Amino acid sequence: MPSLEEELFPSTPGKVKIDRTHTIHRQFHRCFASTSTMFLWALFLIALTASYLSFQSFVDTSSKYFTASWGGIQWEKQVRNSALIRRPAGMSVLVTGAAGFVGTHVSLALQKRGDGVVGLDNFNSYYDPSLKHARKKLLADHGVFVVDGDINDARLLAKLFDVVAFSHVMHLAAQAGVRYALENPGSYVHSNVAGLVTLLEACKAADPQPAVVWASSSSVYGLNSKTPFSESDRTDQPASLYAATKKAGEEITHTYNHIHGLSITGLRFFTVYGPWGRPDMAYFFFTRNILQGKPITIYRGKDRVDLARDFTYIDDVVKGCLGSLDTAGKSTGSGGKKRGPAPYRIFNLGNTSPVTVPELVGILEKQLKVKAKRNYVEMPGNGDVPFTHANVSLARREFGYKPTTDLQTGLKKFVKWYMSYYGYHQHGKRV
Repeated sequence: MPSLEEELFPSTPGKVKIDRTHTIHRQFHRCFASTSTMFLWALFLIALTASYLSFQSFVDTSSKYFTASWGGIQWEKQVRNSALIRRPAGMSVLVTGAAGFVGTHVSLALQKRGDGVVGLDNFNSYYDPSLKHARKKLLADHGVFVVDGDINDARLLAKLFDVVAFSHVMHLAAQAGVRYALENPGSYVHSNVAGLVTLLEACKAADPQPAVVWASSSSVYGLNSKTPFSESDRTDQPASLYAATKKAGEEITHTYNHIHGLSITGLRFFTVYGPWGRPDMAYFFFTRNILQGKPITIYRGKDRVDLARDFTYIDDVVKGCLGSLDTAGKSTGSGGKKRGPAPYRIFNLGNTSPVTVPELVGILEKQLKVKAKRNYVEMPGNGDVPFTHANVSLARREFGYKPTTDLQTGLKKFVKWYMSYYGYHQHGKRV
């Protein structure tokens, strides 16, 4: 198909008769003899270009409308069935990022206790989508329907709220990872800022408005040197773009709470790990490399100080998520109009016991019965912070949050899942 530029020029240049060219030249000269005529021609060209762009936009929008992977009677039936509440005083929850690590575990826990759950995930390729699709199958086996769609799709969100009057939203969809922001910063703004606003707009317009619980991050503490990190500590020194987008999310959610009466709870997760985890996390790819006999890179801070993380087992995080949902309080808006103050809360969800990265590797070596090939490197300026340590007293007071799984126990469960999922024998050989 010829390009627009090709269509504006003759297909066989050089075959026009000389005398006609001369005539056309004179007419062209007369036409542009005055400034006013040139101005009119410029306006005409601008109008023509604008019309073309508008038409192209219409075509693109129409194409998206007709090729959408959602909608229809059968689709609505699946959504409603998945959202059915099966316990007294239960809730109907829209879980975004449901095929993600935390999203899968939270969705399963809600479904298990009898709440209605509908998932939403765009199955992007930040890490192997096959793992996300395996999680989706796991959820389907337990009666949870996951919609394939993006949180930036306002039409899809409006349709979901039209089909189901969700009482709560568990917003876990986000572009994760600190280092990937150096490669693709736009994806963080798209998901963590624009996507959050699109979702909040849908929640604001819903009637009734749902209570919103969403995943912030311990990364918002950034370069803060005071430990352990408390919710009242400063969070205005982000060390990465990821952290900056999560901090922006906290300010954005506060605005929607203040103006529109949305009940908002932000959860600052501290290095969550466990079965069905994310392959981009250190404990995950350390395990892979150790089993494959490949060296692992262990970063160190200044003066050869070991990095430390408040590793938090997935089951403990799930308890915090459910506790937050159960105590969220109601939104106070109707059709976007606030009738009174609504709850706005932020909680740390951590383990309260930081462990150094070399200690983590040592535990993995014992569980895998394989010695790691360690390569120590000074931490580059990629946005990572030297340590994290959570103070969870506020969450304990509000909904009884109390982490119970230490790193050794949690990693043992993770390794068992990893060996099974990827088909390894107990001696570290693939089946």
